[in-house]
Amino acid sequence: MINRKKLKNIYSYAFQSRDDFLDFIKDKHKILIAVNAEKILKDDPRLQTIINENIGYPDGVGAVMALKQKGLDVVRIPGSEFWLDIVSRFYKEKSFYLLGSSQEVIDNTVIRLQDEFSGIEIVGYRNGFLDNVAKKELKSTLLAHKPDIVFVAQGTPRQEYLMDELIKIHPALYMGLGGSFDIYSGIKKRAPKIFRKFYLEWFYRLLKEPTRVGRQSVLLKFVYLLVMKKL
Repeated sequence: MINRKKLKNIYSYAFQSRDDFLDFIKDKHKILIAVNAEKILKDDPRLQTIINENIGYPDGVGAVMALKQKGLDVVRIPGSEFWLDIVSRFYKEKSFYLLGSSQEVIDNTVIRLQDEFSGIEIVGYRNGFLDNVAKKELKSTLLAHKPDIVFVAQGTPRQEYLMDELIKIHPALYMGLGGSFDIYSGIKKRAPKIFRKFYLEWFYRLLKEPTRVGRQSVLLKFVYLLVMKKL
């Protein structure tokens, strides 16, 4: 049995392994949404509803700590890695559509996927810049080709809003990926292993992008709420 718990205003599932997560989503038509400290404390009722109606999973160490505090056995599942676990598990039996980032990034992502996963069925892809005309074309493409799995890399909450709109016209498994295509295509580098080992990816991102300081300040509030058991 897969458990989930409420963390402030949103629910997160607690998976004991990546294989458990992969088994759980095999035939689901839901949106996979990374849960971290920022999302847990974000005052966005629309986003909260989308998460609670779908599958939130512990992407951030803060979410893992909060779930463990509630007595659950749980592992952290980084979305930037797990989307490739999905590809590896299902590429021989399911079809894919990819959306997000720049044209250069999405082109390179598709080329690398086709090289690493021989025979993968990618029914379509496009960059993440959508006006009303492009969005209409996207919906027509999904209805025409009916991909089993759709990856959307636009950043929160934009990608969640879009996936919530798309799943209503084409049921499939959707997953928001943020900047994962940028990393996979080699445009951006992921945090070094030493940062990941000690759960300091957030600090590495802050060093690389000091403008994130406003967003990262939420971690102090999160730690306080965690210590006070108010999550």
